Amino acid sequence: MTSWANTGSRDLHLDLRAAITPGARGARELLLTALRDAVRSGRLAAGTMLPPSRSLATDLGLARNTVAEAYAELVAEGWLASRQGAGTWVVNTSGTQLSARPRGVRVTPRHNLQPGNPDVAEFPRNEWAAATRRALTAAPTEALRMGDPRGGPELREALAGYLSRARGVRTSPDSIVICAGVRHAVELMGRVFGPQRPIAVEAYGLFVFRDALAAMGISTVPIGLDDHGAVVAELDQLDVPAALLTPAHHNPYGMSLHPSRRTAVVEWAQRADAYVLDDDYDGEFRYDRQPIGALQALSPERVVYLGSVSKSLSPVLRLGWMVLPTTLVDAVVDAEGGHQYYVDGIAALTMAEFITSGGYDKHIRRMRMRYRRRRDHIVEALADTDINIRGLDAGLNLTLTLPDGAEREVLQRAGEAGIALQGLAIMRHPEAGQQVPRPDGLVVGFGTPADHAFGAAVDALRAVLSASGLGG
Repeated sequence: MTSWANTGSRDLHLDLRAAITPGARGARELLLTALRDAVRSGRLAAGTMLPPSRSLATDLGLARNTVAEAYAELVAEGWLASRQGAGTWVVNTSGTQLSARPRGVRVTPRHNLQPGNPDVAEFPRNEWAAATRRALTAAPTEALRMGDPRGGPELREALAGYLSRARGVRTSPDSIVICAGVRHAVELMGRVFGPQRPIAVEAYGLFVFRDALAAMGISTVPIGLDDHGAVVAELDQLDVPAALLTPAHHNPYGMSLHPSRRTAVVEWAQRADAYVLDDDYDGEFRYDRQPIGALQALSPERVVYLGSVSKSLSPVLRLGWMVLPTTLVDAVVDAEGGHQYYVDGIAALTMAEFITSGGYDKHIRRMRMRYRRRRDHIVEALADTDINIRGLDAGLNLTLTLPDGAEREVLQRAGEAGIALQGLAIMRHPEAGQQVPRPDGLVVGFGTPADHAFGAAVDALRAVLSASGLGG
């Protein structure tokens, strides 16, 4: 294995020999370590494009699958981002990685408790492969061409039935646009609304969307939060074309938007000639209560429903959907460029077959039970600590509220122990005012580790919390 990749217009230096660590197993682990270290150290800055997997494999003397799998894992971990046709690049990991540690000490995370990812070890490989075969066998020739810019009719029809049945969405195939995940959907809506006015977001929320809009020159303005969810009354004081919310299950605190506020926010949208972007990011995973239906059902002409398979199957499929008011369909298609450039048509056909055959429902039910057991495991493991746990009844994450000043120490100890965690601070909008509480805390994902690794990850987290004086 060499340490240089010479890829024409792009050179990438990776010292795989320096990445050798105790317990490393083969070329894939060495490549993962070298790439993480390059990003963590800042040598590969946010936005840096990486060579194609085929080129990097050739130059390093590795199998292409080795490089492709390493890229996919780092995308899932949040180090890299990738989009079909656009390549793979470094994303800003500031605040998401537990980096504070003595200079020169390199610790590759052994336990991944980063939020936002499913257990991809449980991806239904055989069922997905069978669905692909059936879908391709039945697909007409036209399905293999660039067709309807909203996406293939097979998936739009399957989604219309599924979302109506499972999430209470009111739609038809004509109002659905397939996209490459929710981030892509947010970018498309940003292009529709333009940079003239900011978009309202929750004071705590997924920074990836804020960053995506900022990269397009679109600012965001925060609205407050309390135990009933987003304080939507604040929208009346703002001049915004849209509000991006997580009404069914707030990210990261876990509460659902109070029924009176659900009504109030759609009334605001109607009154202000604005829209609500309903990010239903983990709507399938409910444990201790009945599912809360999509906000979109209250006002289909004022609410844009956003969903994807990133939490239910895998983020690397790059499959998402937008259920649009009929007045926005043409504008979104124009913003997309008039073609499905960023969506894998074969994956879309497969997903349609997976839904209509019942395979998707079966997978969701199986994973819902698995994730509930994991949630219960964490709650039991932390029962005798001095920590308040929020977000218990749904999703793939828990939020641990820590004493004031403890977040930085816990993240540093976790980094030194090789645990990948995320603090609450990075979720806070930089312009959130003093009226929005600023608690210390952790957002712990329990979806990522495979079953065989989950118990050890929880034990390691408990040990870090104990070492930080938080009981246990």
